[in-house]
Amino acid sequence: MSDGQQERDFEEQVRELLARDAYTIRPSPAPYPQIRRRGVVERRRRVAVAGAVLVTLAALPVGAYAVAGGGGGGASTATSPTPSVSASRSPAPSATPSGPVRPATDRQLLDGITFEQAAQAVEQCLAYDERHTPGPGDLDLGPVDSYRVILAMRSTGDSNAPGDGMYVVAVKKDDPQGMRMICNIREGKAQGLNIGGADAPGAAGVMPDINGGKLYQQSFLDKGNWALPFRWAVIGTVDPSVTKVTVSYGGATSEAALDHGWFVASGVLDEQVTVAPRVKGYDADGTLVYDSDRDPSYEKTLP
Repeated sequence: MSDGQQERDFEEQVRELLARDAYTIRPSPAPYPQIRRRGVVERRRRVAVAGAVLVTLAALPVGAYAVAGGGGGGASTATSPTPSVSASRSPAPSATPSGPVRPATDRQLLDGITFEQAAQAVEQCLAYDERHTPGPGDLDLGPVDSYRVILAMRSTGDSNAPGDGMYVVAVKKDDPQGMRMICNIREGKAQGLNIGGADAPGAAGVMPDINGGKLYQQSFLDKGNWALPFRWAVIGTVDPSVTKVTVSYGGATSEAALDHGWFVASGVLDEQVTVAPRVKGYDADGTLVYDSDRDPSYEKTLP
């Protein structure tokens, strides 16, 4: 056998071995409980720096909303005040059969969205996740009846995610600060999903959601040219010692609903702003215990 023939035979054997091995190599599943939230302040800073880059990745099939506020200056412009979302700690009604639990107040269901529509959206989002999981090592999000809906509102399309639709936010009802889902429904289908562990409240008892920026800002690609009017919302976690949370945005202030360790505030912008929402938390005596303007990990301006 010639040397040339031996080399070709060897190459064919190598290619065959590589082809076989390509189907056996699978990365180990990520140890989700172990890696969840190591240092909220530092992680917020890293996310803020990367925000402008990550926004262009949101068009991928998984549709992650990796925006949490960023740099850029400017002052906000005032808008028409919108009705406040009243604080409430009353127990939420029981879940519908095989569905998620209702939010603490009906005012967390905005823009005419019914609870039945929000519950159906949660189911669509879980099905979306199943279709896009890469393999058996992926995180199991659990059944639909393990969730509580804390927010449903209309979504405004932008250059990064065209088409108006609906946002639904749901958390684990038995461990509300253990899992949080933000999902976008457009054209009747789930088309974007952000899953993460909640950031536990800091020493001041309030922690705005690090990945909640998609709920209150439009794409960096549309800077200076937002589609208006724009429904916005701010979510985050609170300690039981915090009895009131307010959010000021675009010249109007909304009082948040308090729902099993979460706060939810919302309003409508009629003019584009450049300053991020300002979040304040108060204890039972009315003492200010948290102010996002004094929080070094909170981004004060929009990208």
